[in-house]
Amino acid sequence: MNPELISSATTGPPTMVVPKGTFLVMPTTFKGPCKFQKVFVQIEGTVIAPNDPRKWRGIDPTLWLQFESVSKLNVSGSGEINGRGQNWWKQSCKISPKAAIKFADCSDLWVTNLRSVDSQQFHISILNSQRVTISNLKIVAPGLSPNTDGIHIQNSQHVRVEKSVIGTGDDCISIGTSVYDVHIEQIACGPGHGISIGSLGKYGTEATVEDVFVRFSNFYETTNGVRIKTWQGGKGFARGISFEHCNFTNVDNPIIIDQYYCDGVPGKCKNQTIRFYAKKNTIRVSNVTYSNLQGTSRTPAAISLNCSQSVPCNLLQFDMVNLISSDHKINPQAYCINAHGNAKGFINPKISCLQ
Repeated sequence: MNPELISSATTGPPTMVVPKGTFLVMPTTFKGPCKFQKVFVQIEGTVIAPNDPRKWRGIDPTLWLQFESVSKLNVSGSGEINGRGQNWWKQSCKISPKAAIKFADCSDLWVTNLRSVDSQQFHISILNSQRVTISNLKIVAPGLSPNTDGIHIQNSQHVRVEKSVIGTGDDCISIGTSVYDVHIEQIACGPGHGISIGSLGKYGTEATVEDVFVRFSNFYETTNGVRIKTWQGGKGFARGISFEHCNFTNVDNPIIIDQYYCDGVPGKCKNQTIRFYAKKNTIRVSNVTYSNLQGTSRTPAAISLNCSQSVPCNLLQFDMVNLISSDHKINPQAYCINAHGNAKGFINPKISCLQ
Protein backbone atom coordinates (compact mmCIF):
# COMPACT_ATOMS: atom_id res chain seq x y z
CA MET A 1 0.00 0.00 0.00
CA ASN A 2 1.35 3.41 -0.91
CA PRO A 3 1.09 6.31 1.53
CA GLU A 4 -1.55 8.92 0.93
CA LEU A 5 0.27 12.11 -0.01
CA ILE A 6 -1.68 15.32 0.42
CA SER A 7 -0.49 18.66 -0.95
CA SER A 8 -1.64 21.89 0.64
CA ALA A 9 0.22 24.19 -1.73
CA THR A 10 -2.88 26.31 -2.34
CA THR A 11 -2.81 27.76 1.19
CA GLY A 12 0.92 28.11 1.83
CA PRO A 13 4.14 26.19 1.49
CA PRO A 14 3.56 22.73 -0.04
CA THR A 15 3.07 19.97 2.52
CA MET A 16 3.27 16.23 1.97
CA VAL A 17 1.34 14.41 4.68
CA VAL A 18 1.55 10.78 5.66
CA PRO A 19 -1.61 10.34 7.74
CA LYS A 20 -2.13 7.95 10.62
CA GLY A 21 -1.95 4.31 9.59
CA THR A 22 0.73 1.93 8.35
CA PHE A 23 2.14 2.31 4.84
CA LEU A 24 4.55 0.09 2.93
CA VAL A 25 6.90 2.23 0.85
CA MET A 26 9.32 0.91 -1.75
CA PRO A 27 12.73 2.58 -2.26
CA THR A 28 11.92 6.19 -3.13
CA THR A 29 13.82 9.40 -3.88
CA PHE A 30 12.25 12.83 -3.52
CA LYS A 31 14.45 15.00 -5.70
CA GLY A 32 14.67 18.78 -5.98
CA PRO A 33 15.26 21.53 -6.56
CA CYS A 34 11.75 22.68 -5.75
CA LYS A 35 10.15 25.86 -7.05
CA PHE A 36 8.79 26.68 -3.60
CA GLN A 37 10.88 28.48 -0.99
CA LYS A 38 9.87 26.00 1.72
CA VAL A 39 8.76 22.36 1.65
CA PHE A 40 7.11 20.48 4.53
CA VAL A 41 6.84 16.74 5.07
CA GLN A 42 4.53 15.74 7.92
CA ILE A 43 4.65 12.10 9.01
CA GLU A 44 1.87 11.10 11.39
CA GLY A 45 1.60 7.42 10.49
CA THR A 46 4.07 4.53 10.30
CA VAL A 47 6.18 4.12 7.17
CA ILE A 48 7.60 0.61 6.78
CA ALA A 49 10.16 -0.83 4.38
CA PRO A 50 9.81 -4.14 2.55
CA ASN A 51 11.14 -6.80 4.91
CA ASP A 52 12.53 -8.94 2.08
CA PRO A 53 15.88 -7.78 0.60
CA ARG A 54 14.87 -9.36 -2.71
CA LYS A 55 12.44 -6.47 -3.20
CA TRP A 56 15.51 -4.36 -4.05
CA ARG A 57 16.34 -6.37 -7.17
CA GLY A 58 16.91 -3.98 -10.05
CA ILE A 59 16.88 -1.02 -7.63
CA ASP A 60 19.83 0.82 -6.10
CA PRO A 61 20.50 -1.42 -3.07
CA THR A 62 21.98 1.43 -1.02
CA LEU A 63 18.76 3.47 -0.76
CA TRP A 64 15.39 3.29 0.87
CA LEU A 65 14.08 6.84 1.51
CA GLN A 66 16.08 9.74 0.12
CA PHE A 67 15.59 13.50 -0.08
CA GLU A 68 18.01 15.03 -2.57
CA SER A 69 18.75 18.65 -3.49
CA VAL A 70 15.88 20.13 -1.50
CA SER A 71 16.38 23.44 0.29
CA LYS A 72 14.37 24.68 3.28
CA LEU A 73 12.96 21.22 3.91
CA ASN A 74 11.12 20.53 7.17
CA VAL A 75 10.43 16.88 8.05
CA SER A 76 8.46 16.34 11.26
CA GLY A 77 5.54 14.61 12.88
CA SER A 78 4.63 12.11 15.55
CA GLY A 79 4.99 9.13 13.22
CA GLU A 80 7.52 6.34 12.81
CA ILE A 81 10.00 5.25 10.16
CA ASN A 82 10.53 1.48 10.42
CA GLY A 83 13.29 0.00 8.25
CA ARG A 84 12.47 -3.58 9.28
CA GLY A 85 16.16 -4.36 9.03
CA GLN A 86 16.18 -7.80 10.64
CA ASN A 87 16.65 -9.69 7.36
CA TRP A 88 19.35 -7.25 6.22
CA TRP A 89 21.32 -7.77 9.42
CA LYS A 90 21.64 -11.48 8.60
CA GLN A 91 23.65 -10.80 5.43
CA SER A 92 26.65 -8.71 4.43
CA CYS A 93 26.35 -5.05 5.34
CA LYS A 94 27.99 -4.25 1.99
CA ILE A 95 24.71 -4.83 0.17
CA SER A 96 22.33 -3.26 2.67
CA PRO A 97 20.74 0.16 2.25
CA LYS A 98 23.20 2.60 3.76
CA ALA A 99 20.50 4.61 5.50
CA ALA A 100 16.81 4.37 6.21
CA ILE A 101 16.54 8.10 5.48
CA LYS A 102 19.23 9.90 3.53
CA PHE A 103 19.36 13.68 3.10
CA ALA A 104 21.80 14.54 0.31
CA ASP A 105 22.70 18.01 -0.99
CA CYS A 106 20.10 19.68 1.20
CA SER A 107 20.34 23.08 2.85
CA ASP A 108 18.38 24.73 5.67
CA LEU A 109 17.05 21.33 6.73
CA TRP A 110 14.96 20.60 9.85
CA VAL A 111 14.18 17.07 11.06
CA THR A 112 12.16 16.94 14.28
CA ASN A 113 10.01 14.76 16.54
CA LEU A 114 10.15 11.51 14.56
CA ARG A 115 10.81 7.96 15.70
CA SER A 116 13.14 5.73 13.66
CA VAL A 117 13.17 1.99 14.32
CA ASP A 118 15.28 -0.97 13.10
CA SER A 119 17.02 0.65 10.14
CA GLN A 120 18.81 -1.53 7.62
CA GLN A 121 22.05 0.33 8.44
CA PHE A 122 22.28 4.01 9.42
CA HIS A 123 18.98 5.42 10.59
CA ILE A 124 19.60 8.96 9.32
CA SER A 125 22.41 10.05 7.01
CA ILE A 126 23.31 13.69 6.35
CA LEU A 127 25.50 14.08 3.23
CA ASN A 128 26.76 17.18 1.42
CA SER A 129 24.35 19.39 3.35
CA GLN A 130 24.51 22.72 5.16
CA ARG A 131 22.59 24.38 7.98
CA VAL A 132 20.92 21.29 9.39
CA THR A 133 18.97 20.97 12.65
CA ILE A 134 17.96 17.56 14.03
CA SER A 135 15.93 17.66 17.22
CA ASN A 136 13.71 15.59 19.51
CA LEU A 137 14.18 12.24 17.76
CA LYS A 138 13.83 8.74 19.19
CA ILE A 139 16.09 6.25 17.38
CA VAL A 140 15.94 2.58 18.33
CA ALA A 141 17.56 -0.69 17.22
CA PRO A 142 18.80 -3.78 19.11
CA GLY A 143 22.21 -3.50 20.70
CA LEU A 144 23.58 -6.29 18.48
CA SER A 145 22.20 -5.00 15.16
CA PRO A 146 25.21 -4.28 12.87
CA ASN A 147 26.03 -0.83 11.49
CA THR A 148 22.79 0.74 12.69
CA ASP A 149 24.32 4.14 13.51
CA GLY A 150 21.71 6.57 14.75
CA ILE A 151 22.83 9.66 12.83
CA HIS A 152 25.75 9.81 10.39
CA ILE A 153 27.12 13.17 9.24
CA GLN A 154 29.54 13.52 6.34
CA ASN A 155 30.65 16.23 3.89
CA SER A 156 28.40 18.65 5.76
CA GLN A 157 28.73 21.94 7.60
CA HIS A 158 26.81 23.87 10.27
CA VAL A 159 24.89 20.95 11.78
CA ARG A 160 23.07 20.84 15.12
CA VAL A 161 21.81 17.62 16.74
CA GLU A 162 19.97 18.03 20.04
CA LYS A 163 17.47 16.70 22.58
CA SER A 164 17.32 13.16 21.21
CA VAL A 165 17.34 9.60 22.55
CA ILE A 166 19.43 7.15 20.56
CA GLY A 167 19.98 3.45 21.28
CA THR A 168 21.37 1.26 18.48
CA GLY A 169 23.90 -1.43 17.59
CA ASP A 170 26.59 1.04 16.51
CA ASP A 171 27.51 4.69 17.05
CA CYS A 172 24.71 6.83 18.38
CA ILE A 173 26.19 9.63 16.26
CA SER A 174 29.09 9.21 13.83
CA ILE A 175 30.97 11.99 12.08
CA GLY A 176 32.81 11.30 8.84
CA THR A 177 35.09 13.37 6.66
CA SER A 178 34.73 16.95 5.39
CA VAL A 179 32.71 18.06 8.39
CA TYR A 180 32.87 21.52 9.93
CA ASP A 181 30.92 23.23 12.73
CA VAL A 182 28.82 20.51 14.38
CA HIS A 183 27.03 21.03 17.71
CA ILE A 184 25.69 17.99 19.57
CA GLU A 185 23.80 18.62 22.79
CA GLN A 186 21.47 16.83 25.20
CA ILE A 187 21.77 13.34 23.73
CA ALA A 188 20.87 10.20 25.67
CA CYS A 189 23.02 7.47 24.10
CA GLY A 190 22.73 3.76 24.79
CA PRO A 191 23.00 1.00 23.92
CA GLY A 192 25.55 1.58 21.19
CA HIS A 193 29.15 2.54 20.53
CA GLY A 194 28.97 6.12 21.79
CA ILE A 195 29.50 9.36 19.87
CA SER A 196 32.37 9.02 17.42
CA ILE A 197 34.50 11.26 15.26
CA GLY A 198 35.40 8.84 12.48
CA SER A 199 36.43 6.45 11.36
CA LEU A 200 38.72 8.65 9.23
CA GLY A 201 41.33 7.88 6.59
CA LYS A 202 40.33 4.39 5.45
CA TYR A 203 42.29 3.11 2.42
CA GLY A 204 44.73 6.01 2.72
CA THR A 205 42.09 8.66 1.99
CA GLU A 206 42.24 12.27 3.14
CA ALA A 207 39.86 13.36 5.87
CA THR A 208 39.15 16.66 7.63
CA VAL A 209 37.01 17.30 10.70
CA GLU A 210 37.01 20.65 12.50
CA ASP A 211 35.00 22.43 15.19
CA VAL A 212 32.86 19.68 16.71
CA PHE A 213 31.24 20.31 20.09
CA VAL A 214 29.58 17.58 22.19
CA ARG A 215 27.90 18.86 25.35
CA PHE A 216 25.42 17.94 28.10
CA SER A 217 24.99 14.32 26.98
CA ASN A 218 24.58 11.03 28.82
CA PHE A 219 25.94 7.61 27.90
CA TYR A 220 24.35 4.44 29.29
CA GLU A 221 26.17 1.07 29.07
CA THR A 222 27.81 1.88 25.72
CA THR A 223 31.04 0.30 24.48
CA ASN A 224 32.56 3.77 24.07
CA GLY A 225 31.73 7.20 25.34
CA VAL A 226 33.36 10.04 23.38
CA ARG A 227 35.66 8.63 20.71
CA ILE A 228 38.00 9.74 17.93
CA LYS A 229 38.97 6.90 15.58
CA THR A 230 41.27 6.96 12.57
CA TRP A 231 42.76 4.40 10.21
CA GLN A 232 46.50 4.07 9.71
CA GLY A 233 47.76 5.48 6.41
CA GLY A 234 45.17 8.22 6.09
CA LYS A 235 45.87 11.93 5.62
CA GLY A 236 44.31 15.09 7.01
CA PHE A 237 43.26 16.24 10.46
CA ALA A 238 40.71 16.15 13.27
CA ARG A 239 40.98 19.33 15.34
CA GLY A 240 39.04 21.85 17.35
CA ILE A 241 36.97 19.17 19.11
CA SER A 242 35.35 19.65 22.51
CA PHE A 243 33.62 17.17 24.82
CA GLU A 244 32.02 18.95 27.77
CA HIS A 245 29.57 18.22 30.59
CA CYS A 246 28.98 14.55 29.78
CA ASN A 247 28.04 11.69 32.12
CA PHE A 248 28.94 8.03 31.65
CA THR A 249 27.09 5.16 33.30
CA ASN A 250 28.77 1.74 33.12
CA VAL A 251 30.64 2.54 29.88
CA ASP A 252 33.52 0.36 28.63
CA ASN A 253 35.76 3.15 27.31
CA PRO A 254 34.44 6.55 28.42
CA ILE A 255 37.26 8.57 26.76
CA ILE A 256 39.12 7.09 23.81
CA ILE A 257 41.34 8.14 20.91
CA ASP A 258 42.11 5.18 18.64
CA GLN A 259 44.51 5.87 15.77
CA TYR A 260 44.85 2.15 15.08
CA TYR A 261 41.22 1.53 14.15
CA CYS A 262 40.66 -1.52 11.99
CA ASP A 263 36.95 -2.34 11.59
CA GLY A 264 36.74 -2.90 15.29
CA VAL A 265 39.08 -5.92 15.22
CA PRO A 266 42.11 -5.31 17.47
CA GLY A 267 45.35 -6.59 15.96
CA LYS A 268 43.89 -7.20 12.50
CA CYS A 269 45.92 -4.39 10.90
CA LYS A 270 49.69 -4.25 11.26
CA ASN A 271 51.25 -1.23 12.95
CA GLN A 272 52.28 1.22 10.20
CA THR A 273 52.80 4.31 12.33
CA ILE A 274 56.52 3.73 12.89
CA ARG A 275 57.44 3.44 9.20
CA PHE A 276 59.50 6.14 7.52
CA TYR A 277 56.58 7.56 5.51
CA ALA A 278 54.12 7.57 8.38
CA LYS A 279 54.45 11.31 9.16
CA LYS A 280 52.94 12.12 5.77
CA ASN A 281 50.28 9.44 6.12
CA THR A 282 48.64 10.10 9.45
CA ILE A 283 45.44 11.83 10.47
CA ARG A 284 46.69 14.57 12.81
CA VAL A 285 44.61 14.89 15.97
CA SER A 286 44.98 18.19 17.81
CA ASN A 287 43.26 20.76 20.01
CA VAL A 288 40.85 18.40 21.75
CA THR A 289 39.21 19.45 25.04
CA TYR A 290 37.72 17.17 27.69
CA SER A 291 35.96 19.22 30.36
CA ASN A 292 33.56 18.34 33.19
CA LEU A 293 33.23 14.65 32.35
CA GLN A 294 32.22 12.16 35.00
CA GLY A 295 30.79 8.71 35.56
CA THR A 296 31.63 5.02 35.77
CA SER A 297 33.81 2.75 33.66
CA ARG A 298 33.24 -1.00 33.58
CA THR A 299 36.79 -1.70 32.30
CA PRO A 300 40.21 -0.51 33.51
CA ALA A 301 40.53 1.61 30.34
CA ALA A 302 38.68 4.69 31.55
CA ILE A 303 40.94 6.95 29.44
CA SER A 304 42.71 5.59 26.32
CA LEU A 305 44.78 7.98 24.22
CA ASN A 306 46.26 5.71 21.55
CA CYS A 307 47.89 8.15 19.16
CA SER A 308 50.14 7.59 16.16
CA GLN A 309 53.71 6.70 17.10
CA SER A 310 55.06 9.00 14.37
CA VAL A 311 52.77 12.03 14.81
CA PRO A 312 51.55 12.77 18.35
CA CYS A 313 48.13 13.98 19.35
CA ASN A 314 48.77 17.60 20.30
CA LEU A 315 47.06 20.10 22.59
CA LEU A 316 44.89 17.63 24.46
CA GLN A 317 43.28 19.58 27.30
CA PHE A 318 41.74 17.91 30.37
CA ASP A 319 39.82 19.91 32.96
CA MET A 320 37.70 18.37 35.72
CA VAL A 321 37.40 14.69 34.82
CA ASN A 322 36.23 12.10 37.33
CA LEU A 323 35.83 8.51 36.15
CA ILE A 324 35.47 5.78 38.73
CA SER A 325 34.89 2.05 38.42
CA SER A 326 31.44 0.50 38.25
CA ASP A 327 33.06 -2.60 39.79
CA HIS A 328 34.99 -2.19 43.04
CA LYS A 329 37.41 -4.92 41.87
CA ILE A 330 38.59 -2.77 38.94
CA ASN A 331 40.98 0.16 39.26
CA PRO A 332 40.40 2.61 36.38
CA GLN A 333 43.54 3.74 34.56
CA ALA A 334 44.69 6.15 31.87
CA TYR A 335 46.66 4.71 28.94
CA CYS A 336 48.63 6.75 26.39
CA ILE A 337 50.67 6.37 23.23
CA ASN A 338 52.36 9.60 22.12
CA ALA A 339 49.70 11.88 23.63
CA HIS A 340 50.70 15.50 24.33
CA GLY A 341 48.78 18.06 26.34
CA ASN A 342 48.00 19.12 29.87
CA ALA A 343 45.52 18.57 32.67
CA LYS A 344 44.16 20.91 35.33
CA GLY A 345 41.61 20.75 38.07
CA PHE A 346 40.53 17.45 39.57
CA ILE A 347 41.49 14.53 37.28
CA ASN A 348 40.67 10.91 38.09
CA PRO A 349 42.28 8.66 37.06
CA LYS A 350 45.53 10.61 36.89
CA ILE A 351 46.89 10.94 33.35
CA SER A 352 50.55 10.59 34.22
CA CYS A 353 51.27 9.26 30.71
CA LEU A 354 50.30 12.61 29.11
CA GLN A 355 53.45 14.28 27.76
